[in-house]
Amino acid sequence: MYIWKENIIKDLESRNLSYAIIGEFLSDLKQEFSGGDYEMMKVAKLKEIEQRSRIMEEFVQKFRRAARESGYKRRLLVEEFK
Repeated sequence: MYIWKENIIKDLESRNLSYAIIGEFLSDLKQEFSGGDYEMMKVAKLKEIEQRSRIMEEFVQKFRRAARESGYKRRLLVEEFK
């Protein structure tokens, strides 16, 4: 982690890297240190969503939120939605 921190500090100081909001930094941090687990967790979350007793509008909103985080694109999203 020390090396990553030093690289980030150098990039920030040289203006090769910038973050508009803290969320962007935290996202990069999670991706750097969680490896593929972070991406797999988001995809798994998308796959677990079911309508159950929710009205359709609630289900769609929950699915859209998870879809944005999953990284899935058009055709895969359609298949997951089905």
